[in-house]
Order: sequence, then structure tokens, then C-alpha cells
Amino acid sequence: MTAVEEAVELDGAKLEQFVFSVVGEIGATLNTAQVVMGERLGLYRAMWGAGWLTPGELGRRTGVHERYVREWLNAQAAGHYLDYEPADGTYRLPPEQAAVLVDSDSPAYLAGFFQLALGTVLDTHRVIDTARTGNGFGWHEHSEDVFDGCEVFFRTGYRANLVSSWLPALDGVVDKLEAGARVADIGCGHGASTVIMAQAYPNSTFTGTDYHPGSIAKARARAADAGLTGRVRFETSMAAASPGEQYDLVTTFDCLHDMGDPVSAARHIRDSLAPNGTWLIVEPMAGDRVEDNLNPVGRAYYGFSTFLCTPASLTQPPALALGAQAGEQRIADVVSAAGFTRFRRAAETPFNLILEARP
Repeated sequence: MTAVEEAVELDGAKLEQFVFSVVGEIGATLNTAQVVMGERLGLYRAMWGAGWLTPGELGRRTGVHERYVREWLNAQAAGHYLDYEPADGTYRLPPEQAAVLVDSDSPAYLAGFFQLALGTVLDTHRVIDTARTGNGFGWHEHSEDVFDGCEVFFRTGYRANLVSSWLPALDGVVDKLEAGARVADIGCGHGASTVIMAQAYPNSTFTGTDYHPGSIAKARARAADAGLTGRVRFETSMAAASPGEQYDLVTTFDCLHDMGDPVSAARHIRDSLAPNGTWLIVEPMAGDRVEDNLNPVGRAYYGFSTFLCTPASLTQPPALALGAQAGEQRIADVVSAAGFTRFRRAAETPFNLILEARP
């Protein structure tokens, strides 16, 4: 211990407060896996609207061993995810929690967020190894929970906002889509955003691209299931090499910050736009200063950025690594460097910045 450290007197109250905060963090970390467990075993769904249940009743409803059910229920009650009635040892899923954990049609549905988080931390040891050298860890190298959780989480926001508010916030874009536009969805992942737009605008055609072949295979399956094969196609391609067909609208949903060379991608997008075309940029909500992001949303996004976004960018030269909390000004710098002359914030949600760029 140094002389400086010896001279420091700890504030006992602050120390105790932080210790209990850390204990809460450990419980929250374990709860991420418990939420995924509850979703996969159908425990939440079996409790949805069922009133008060004993562990044995829930076990019989789901086919899960009662001893596991009991421990899971107690952990969920301790975290206030479930209500507990000590008089008869029963548990209940409140409707507000059901909206977040079970109801996939709810705009508050976050089950995918837990799956994404769990998949992210499973690869922690591999990211730690790359952090020592500054090398990257590719998006494609992560577990399926990352890809599937990402789709479920972001699809909730797209369903709630994309057609109803984000696209209408762009100058003249909805009129083009209704009449029949050509749209490219770059970095489309499993195609959730592409499918939602295609279902809403039957006169338009859509091309989704992503560098991850596994995601493109899933996206094609999603389009086929939705009966959209004739108007929607998906291709494996890097953002800066995606098909350029004079598109009326190009979209990038929550992916620009993941790219190693977002400026080159932006230049390609500019060159791919038809005259008077529009680039819709959806990015994680973030302020331009670190202190603007020291809040629950920023905390989650900085965490994902450490394990997902920054390592992915570092695998792609020149490895600009904007990070998930890049903020509007850094995105504006990328857009300007690519030759766009018009840029504005069109809309926002607690989770997203919705930005419009035009040549």
C-alpha cells in the first residue's frame, strides 16, 4: 500500500452502500440467465393471466421439475419480477411485467434484450483476449443468442415506430414508398426491418444486405414466411460493396457504428442513391459527451459496445470503432465526410436516434 493510499480514510456509509450495490449487480447478472430460462421453459407464458400459482402447479403446467421451478420463482420474486404471497406460498406474474417479458406484441417487450445480453457475456473470455492486443472480434464469431436476441429486441422497436413515426418523419419518403420505391436495407441482420417495411408498402421493392451469411439465410426464411419473396431479396455483402441501383431510400438500422470504415460505407450509400434520395440512419440513443450518457440506457449500450460493437469494428480496417454511444455529432462527421450536404435529427426514442441524410 502506498503512502497516499494509507492516508485515505474510507467513508463507511459510502462503502456499505457500494457493497450492497455490487451485490445487487451480481443478482442482476444472474437474473439475465434466469429470464432467458423462464422464457425458454415457458414459465412466464404459463403464468401470464393465470393468477396465483404454487410451484407445483407451475411445474405441472410446464413440465419443468418442481424443485427448479421453486428456486426460479424465489429468485424472480426477490428481484420483483413476480409477486409472492407468503400466506399460501403462491406467485403471480403482474401484467406490467408480462408486457415486458411475455407479450411480444407489446412495445415494451424486452425478452430479446436479455437474450442478447446473455449471448454477449458468454463470449467475454474471447473478447478479453483480443483486448490485450487491440485486435477485433467479429460479429459473426458470436453465439446464436446474440443474433437471435438482437432480432427480437430491435424488432419490437421497429414494429412500434418504423412505419408509424420514423418513416413519416422523413421528407417525402412515405409518398415515394406508397407509389413504389426502391429500398436498400444495409446491415439488415435477420431482416426484421426489411420485412416490416415491405409489409407496409406493397408497391415498393426491397434489398437487404449483411456481411454475415447466417443472418442472410435467416432473413430469406423470414421473407418467405411473410410471403414477400417476390418483392424482397437478401444478399450477403459488405456495406461498402452492397448493390448500387439508384435507390430512393437506403436504411441502416443500428449498424453504422459497428462498421470499421463507416465513411466508405456512407460514400457508397451516397453513390447508390437516386437523385433526391434519402438515407435513414437509426443509431443507439446517445449524447455527444460521456457525461450525457451516464444513465441506464447509456450504461447498457456502453456494455454492449465493449463486447460487441467496438470489437466488431476493430476487425475491419481502418477500424474507426465509433462505438454504440457515438452520438449525433460523430455520425454527422461521418455523413459530411462522405459528401452528404443535408443532415438532421428526424425523430428519437429512449433507445434510438433517427437521423436523415441527403446528398
